[in-house]
Amino acid sequence: MKVRVLYHDHCFDGAASAAFFTRFTEEKFYRGAEFVYTGMAHKADQLFEDSLFDGDENAIVDFKYSPNPRLSWWFDHHQSAFLTQEDAEHFQRVKDGKRFYFDPHSRSCTIFIARIAREIYGYEAPDLADLVHWADVIDGAVYRSAEEAVSLRYPATQLTLIIEAVKGSGMVQRIIGEMQTKSLAEIMREPDIQAAYQPLYERHLRTIDIIRKEGRAGGSVIYFDVSAYDMDGYNKFVPYSLFPNATYSVSVSLQSFRTKVSVGSNPWAPEEPRHNLASICERYGGGGHPRVGAISFPLGQVETARKAAAEIVAELRT
Repeated sequence: MKVRVLYHDHCFDGAASAAFFTRFTEEKFYRGAEFVYTGMAHKADQLFEDSLFDGDENAIVDFKYSPNPRLSWWFDHHQSAFLTQEDAEHFQRVKDGKRFYFDPHSRSCTIFIARIAREIYGYEAPDLADLVHWADVIDGAVYRSAEEAVSLRYPATQLTLIIEAVKGSGMVQRIIGEMQTKSLAEIMREPDIQAAYQPLYERHLRTIDIIRKEGRAGGSVIYFDVSAYDMDGYNKFVPYSLFPNATYSVSVSLQSFRTKVSVGSNPWAPEEPRHNLASICERYGGGGHPRVGAISFPLGQVETARKAAAEIVAELRT
């Protein structure tokens, strides 16, 4: 038997969700099955092709809903979980007869899967408690300070850098496999993991300098445009370590497959955020959570992204 798992790629919570889901369903339902993984990324032309669902059982974790009839399991916690209103209505029609679970109030998808596994299926994995804890800290942004989030002193935050910044999905899927049986510290001690980490950590330090140089603080919003730099992603807490009095950050950046506008809020801001960032991003075809969101534009549409970012900055400053 083959179980296909579609997960949010280059995301610690996405990887941890895939790891916990695999342990849970392999031990409870699919003993001896082959689990294969597909990393999913938010794109401007978001589509679920039928060919993605090629397993005997198919799952989506920490990513948007698909009405594909071959989908067996779905777990998500994003406010913007549905690509269309029709998808949301389809979910409501079929959810009671399916293993489909949605909780936009859960800080992380991993802790949501662990809760459903325990409460509905009587399954627990005590040895994965640290993985569940860190997925909740990282995706829920419940670090004690911006400095703690940026300094990368813990194995979990070091692995987050690798998962978010490494090229391709191979290393991420290797980590998903090891998360199921090894501690985060054990994974980080592996020589090839360390070899991947060191250059990414050096790049992380350079991105701090770039954001310090390009960041412009006005009112309660930090804005920076790093589309001119070879900077495929950055630690989202860096702006708040550099501009601790800001409530929001808005940025424009380039990735290998999209032009991205990122919108976030400072967990340690002196002023409580008042805007729902997912709802703002949804107006431009993006989405996320109330406190963090993003919008994907096709490659080459930097000016379109800059225009959207400027409008969002103006709105957040009101």
